This record gives sequence, structure tokens and C-alpha cells, in this order.
Amino acid sequence: MSPEISTRALLHALAEGRAGHSLTLGDLLDQFRARAFGVFLLIAVLPAFVPLPIGAGAISGPLVSLIGLQLMFQLAHPWIPGFLSRRELSREGVEKFRNRTSRLLGWLEKISRPRAEAIIDHPAARTFTGLMLVLLGALLALPLPATNYPFGLILLAFAIALIERDGRLMLAAWALGLAELVVVGFFSGQIATWVGDLFR
Repeated sequence: MSPEISTRALLHALAEGRAGHSLTLGDLLDQFRARAFGVFLLIAVLPAFVPLPIGAGAISGPLVSLIGLQLMFQLAHPWIPGFLSRRELSREGVEKFRNRTSRLLGWLEKISRPRAEAIIDHPAARTFTGLMLVLLGALLALPLPATNYPFGLILLAFAIALIERDGRLMLAAWALGLAELVVVGFFSGQIATWVGDLFR
């Protein structure tokens, strides 16, 4: 079993890994068995914080929904397609993410610790967490303006709650996720019109 380390320590280890040694997503998830879903979610959220030539949500969104589906079906360890499992992680991308979120992660880690772990492990709670991730991932995948960071920050809270096994932070992530869904639902008409105009 891998030693328990903080989210920032994990990002630092990824970004500062030994030169010449590749790091695949499959290797990473195998290393952090008990917290693999949180680590997978953390990696899936990275594109939302790194400028890309294509929409970051198109990359992050489906992965987030995939994680959510597996939590809903109570899988013990994340399943990922072979081509993703063998894919090397970009240390440069991880370093950019670490630098951009260092202050936020530091604050979250000060208030986050293992507690109320039933909210992380209980089948009903895992199902609800999975449902939230499916919905948020689907919305993240849509080409909506100025949504990558808000969705990314909420999903970051989910990831840290899973990694740190913090049930109270998970409750906060649920609340933030529900609020985001309500806001998007309230403006769904305008959003549908805007998305429709994109594909005309």
C-alpha cells in the first residue's frame, strides 16, 4: 500500500519525477490503490486549468463522467481503456497545474483531513457522488464560455475529498455541484440557444 501523502505532495512528486522515467496513468492509479478514483479525477481535471488549442472540457468532461459511472456501479478500482492506461502523463502540464492551484490547494489541505469517511465509502454516498460527477462531466464537455474554471474548481474539491478521504469536504463539494447544476438549469434556455448557434 502506498504511503498517504497530501494532494500537493502528490502533484509535486508527479511534476518533479526523475528525468527519463515515464509515468503512465495506469501506473499512477495502481500506485494509489485506495485513493485511485480521487487521483484519476485529479488528473482528469488538469486540462481545465491548462490552456489548450482545443476545448479542455472535451477532454476532461468524458473522463469525469466515466469516473462517475464507475462510482455509481461501485467499482473498487478505476477502469480505463488500455490506450489511456498506457498514456504518459505530461510533467509540464502537471507542473503548470500545481503552480496555478498551489495557494488554493494549500488552503483546502489546511481544512481537509480524513473524517466522516462513511460519506466517502457508503454505497449510497458513492452512488450520489458518481451521479454528480456524471452530470458535471457532461456539462463540462459542452462548449460553454467561461465554465472551465468554475467546473474545474468544484471537481477539484471532489478529487481532494476522495484523496484525503474527507467526508465533510465531500458534502461541500455536493453542495457546490448542486448549486452549479441549478444555475446551469436556470439558464438552460439561453445555453441551448448559444450551443445551437455554434453548430449552425
